[in-house]
Amino acid sequence: MMNVQRALLRGERLHLQHGPIDLVIGVEGDRKAAFAAAEARFATVLAELMQEIDLLRCSKGPKPQGAIARKMWQNAQVHDGFVTPMAGVAGAVAETILSAMQGAAEMTRAYVNNGGDIALHLAKDAKFSVGMAGLDGAALGQITLDADSPVRGIASSGQGGRSLSFGIADSVTVLARSACAADVAATLIAGAVDLADHPSIKRVPAQSLREESDLAARLVVHHVGALCEGEIANALEAGANRARKMQENGLVCAASLHLRGASRQIELNTRKVLDHA
Repeated sequence: MMNVQRALLRGERLHLQHGPIDLVIGVEGDRKAAFAAAEARFATVLAELMQEIDLLRCSKGPKPQGAIARKMWQNAQVHDGFVTPMAGVAGAVAETILSAMQGAAEMTRAYVNNGGDIALHLAKDAKFSVGMAGLDGAALGQITLDADSPVRGIASSGQGGRSLSFGIADSVTVLARSACAADVAATLIAGAVDLADHPSIKRVPAQSLREESDLAARLVVHHVGALCEGEIANALEAGANRARKMQENGLVCAASLHLRGASRQIELNTRKVLDHA
């Protein structure tokens, strides 16, 4: 198995990479202790996940034993419809590394960015800002959070992401109370941005694109052709409806959905989040 790769980046950020896991970590506070804790925990992550990988690729099954695996499983279980714990793997890893840092160092602000899925620590007057971008790099807006916000996780999914999708969204960004919760929700909302049986949407079995995919023979979107304005609106509204239901159930704080230059915003509803805390 490959060794953990470590590098310091400009801006006093830490880069950790092991197999498919690629993290960028920033800290304001006791950076030395936080980075040491992050490295120590990161060294165990991939082996821990691989011990239960078959179980994590199943939508139904017993609760796994590993700490990261349990986090993934728990966040998948609260949703209706097909989803495997793997939908939350990037967010769960980011959360796990951040938790190790929180237990070892005094920090006012910290983040662990796992390929765009981000776990946050904000204290005192700390703020965190991140921009959203489209497939072409065009700016789609900026998210700014402070320590009083309930949001501690940001995740994105869609056709421009690293994962396969049941839907046609260019991108969906979700804010939630944790990175793993945001990760699972973003996957499901992006999958709901869809037009069933549309002739311009090509679907293929997931395993034909990635043999090891947890989606197996289920059809995922491989190509999206021409869509009219009304079809784009209908697809986005289907995804927005799924996001609104999640917000009503306290599973997400907010969401931003994008397709072909159009968008839908599910604004932050602090009361709903706190009601379900």
